[in-house]
Amino acid sequence: MRVSRLMLVTLRDDPAEAEIPSHKLLLRAGYIRRVASGIYAYLPLMWRVLQKVSRVVREEMDHTGALETLLPQLQPAELWQRSGRWAGYTAGEGIMFHLKDRQGRELGLGPTHEEVITALAADLLRSYRQLPVNLYQIQGKFRDEIRPRFGLMRGREFIMKDAYSFHADEASLRETYAAMDGAYRRIFARCGLRAVAVEADSGAIGGSASQEFMVTAAAGEDLILASADGRYAANQERAVSQAPEPVALPDGVRAAGQGAPLSTPKQTSIEALCEAHGFHPTQTVKVLLLLARFEDGNQQPLLISLRGDQQLNAVKLANAVTARCSAAHGALLDIAPLSAEAATKEGLGPIPFGFMGPHLGDAVLEGARNWAPTFLRLADPTATDLDAFVCGGNAVDTHLVGAAWGGLCPSPESLDLRAAQPGDRCQHDPSQRLEASRGIEVGHIFQLGRKYSEALEARFTNEAGVEEALWMGCYGIGVSRLAQAAVEQHHDDHGICWPVSIAPFEVIVVVANGAESDQLSLGERTYNELQDAGVDVLLDDRAERAGVKFKDADLIGIPWRVVVGRGAAAGLVELVERSTGHKQELPASNLLAALLPSLQTQRRGLEI
Repeated sequence: MRVSRLMLVTLRDDPAEAEIPSHKLLLRAGYIRRVASGIYAYLPLMWRVLQKVSRVVREEMDHTGALETLLPQLQPAELWQRSGRWAGYTAGEGIMFHLKDRQGRELGLGPTHEEVITALAADLLRSYRQLPVNLYQIQGKFRDEIRPRFGLMRGREFIMKDAYSFHADEASLRETYAAMDGAYRRIFARCGLRAVAVEADSGAIGGSASQEFMVTAAAGEDLILASADGRYAANQERAVSQAPEPVALPDGVRAAGQGAPLSTPKQTSIEALCEAHGFHPTQTVKVLLLLARFEDGNQQPLLISLRGDQQLNAVKLANAVTARCSAAHGALLDIAPLSAEAATKEGLGPIPFGFMGPHLGDAVLEGARNWAPTFLRLADPTATDLDAFVCGGNAVDTHLVGAAWGGLCPSPESLDLRAAQPGDRCQHDPSQRLEASRGIEVGHIFQLGRKYSEALEARFTNEAGVEEALWMGCYGIGVSRLAQAAVEQHHDDHGICWPVSIAPFEVIVVVANGAESDQLSLGERTYNELQDAGVDVLLDDRAERAGVKFKDADLIGIPWRVVVGRGAAAGLVELVERSTGHKQELPASNLLAALLPSLQTQRRGLEI
């Protein structure tokens, strides 16, 4: 390929729309162009990268025995309604593009394909003799992101590899899950990415266990919490830890039981309360009032208690509420804080916002429309484990000191609701502390169990002749996101530094001065010899200054550069490695011997 025929248009300055290095570089280097918010065109250079990533993915998936297929992007709402996810994906999170056809039938553009593949399995897989089977596809998917950002990292249309496995029992599912774990580690290593596997929340997809693969990068949207000994790593949504030990209240105060009133004018925050009275945040209990909305229109008020120094983990709370309420009310659409204005508008009784205690009575909910008449009361163990504490007094400008569970009110149901933090002690080894890093999610694998097969009646006959639901797993890789994540991990001040295995070209031959016959002739001969040796090579044959060509070569990030310049008359070329900047001048006749061993090693990616 010649640069003169590549439709290469590079930009000198960073586009205003781009926030992170990889987004800026892909736009500047002519890999992508924005068509609309969250929608990008993959230009020829980018398409070559995506093809190489897809090839690695296909090779590793095929190696595990998975079968490639292609499923429809347009999916009937009826399948999603049967699984219980339609409302959550349209009215709840609202991430699914959906429409009605001319007959009034509802359809959605698939962000994922669990429903479609399970419906097919119900029709095709009838006996244990057909199992296990693993089907995968690589195709475009869609998400109606509220705020598309960071280029291909969070777009409204993207390329994904998704696989779905079906099994006769849980042991078989676990075997395939482990095989996919190994395949994913090889995929990321072959693509030249430093990725870590972390425990993750299963989210709207569901299932009993899941694991994310994160590319470590400063611009990552996800916070990874990990132990220095390498034995624990999790996304913050899922992470667990040991909270700091609380500071006990003095014995005389702790004996009060129901708590002694304390005047606290305008002290509506834990910080203000502690500063005014010398309390430690671990001696306090804060109470959050939230409202959960469900598919059937019902709304459940929540009263959540946390120790004052802790933060609520919204994902853990959503999982807890779903487990307790969705069977009766359908999909959880959202959970939002209840404001004083909303409470007044709803006609609730007086609620002392900023001074609420865990003993707030259900009577304040009288008059609410479509609301459950009682609070769902939940608490984190950091709160329920306190023998005595300071909390709101359910009266404006008043707190209670020395309140205790049982004396003040019954202890709420206790479960992990807190967000683990950097510096927390690890549960597996309290001598270890959680350390934080940022990551970009590029893969996610799930043990789905029987969630979808039971909902869509995908059943098979087992060895005993009894019908039962299929066991399922699913496994996703963001192909387009992976490509940009590679740039985020491999760049410098001059541009992109692609790993050889996924670079659009392995070598670029730059003729410094095309008007010099010696340079042009040697450049063409070198280009042809590299092609004949099986090297993926690009020839910069443009009538541009040498400096422009060198800057573009650095910007687009081709791993190796062969410069044909003033030494051409003597048969000399310069070989430059993009990632290290190492240069060597050598006879053109020795180029292949010097270059090919390094290329062959680099094509394999990182060691795992």
